[in-house]
Amino acid sequence: MPLSPLWISGLLWIGFVVYWSAAARGAAPAASAESAASRQLHSLLLNAAIVLGFLRFAPLDRRWLPERPWLAPAGLSLQLSGVALAVWARRHLGRNWSGAVQTKVDHQLVRSGPYRRVRHPIYTGMLAMIAGTALVSGEWHGLLAVALMAGAYARKIPMEEQRMRETFGAEWDAWRRHSWALIPGLV
Repeated sequence: MPLSPLWISGLLWIGFVVYWSAAARGAAPAASAESAASRQLHSLLLNAAIVLGFLRFAPLDRRWLPERPWLAPAGLSLQLSGVALAVWARRHLGRNWSGAVQTKVDHQLVRSGPYRRVRHPIYTGMLAMIAGTALVSGEWHGLLAVALMAGAYARKIPMEEQRMRETFGAEWDAWRRHSWALIPGLV
């Protein structure tokens, strides 16, 4: 019996989380970081968004999209593209990566790979992943999951950009003027 598209989406998320957890072990130690409460709030928002992408309950189990045969493959393609972007970006950050807003010991400003044009490509990838899941489900709970994750990153991006400005000063300001936060040409 073939897996449903929503099951495939769930397996993509599980694979991503397993990779992400393994890759996190190679990060450099933190020199300074956001508060534990702030990090916990962000983790709660992200995890709630992912769960909400799959959790069906009334009245959010109604469709916001008409059923079309191309929607599930389009959603899975978007999700897979988001995984690829996030992994590519994570690999370019190397030891500078952190899930928290923090400065690493010997932190460097990375401007290679996807960071040439986008300051937060991992967040772009994560948003593409949850949007892909929302397309696969086609139900309101998926759309609410996108909004919740977008809200989590709308909260985190200004904090991270302030930390980078404090750490890198004029170098950060110059890069910020020549890059986009999430999507080149839009945001």
